[in-house]
Amino acid sequence: MSDLPDLPVTFRPGRTRAVLLTAAVALFVVITAVAMLLKQLGPGERLSFVFTAALLAGVLCLLARPKVAADEAGVTVVNLTNKRRLEWAEILRVNLRPGDPWVFLDLSDGTSLPALGIQPGIAKQRAVADARALRALVEDRATRDPGTPRG
Repeated sequence: MSDLPDLPVTFRPGRTRAVLLTAAVALFVVITAVAMLLKQLGPGERLSFVFTAALLAGVLCLLARPKVAADEAGVTVVNLTNKRRLEWAEILRVNLRPGDPWVFLDLSDGTSLPALGIQPGIAKQRAVADARALRALVEDRATRDPGTPRG
């Protein structure tokens, strides 16, 4: 298939990620600046402001973490707090239905894995294109290895 993306390829919500990382930096800078400008605060209080700013910025960075990386051997799904490596044969279907917050991967063990790296959020057309590309890759790999059971 000529419309398949070249491997390796990484899918991630680019605009959402940019917004989250920009907000994390801005939040940290503003809260830290306020802590330093308030003369009535002692060193411990200033430190608690900076710690709180770092904690909030860290949460926003965590929200910007999701991605789906595909290579010749399979797919790595990185969500908020976990990472899972899948062989191509483990993925039966790639789903992004209207109203879904992100892609779901139906797996050969009967479970479904959310893949937060492809999410409609800010860029719906991009998410649909990424989901189609991943679906095409999964289907292409299924036809290359016909001995693999495909649910």
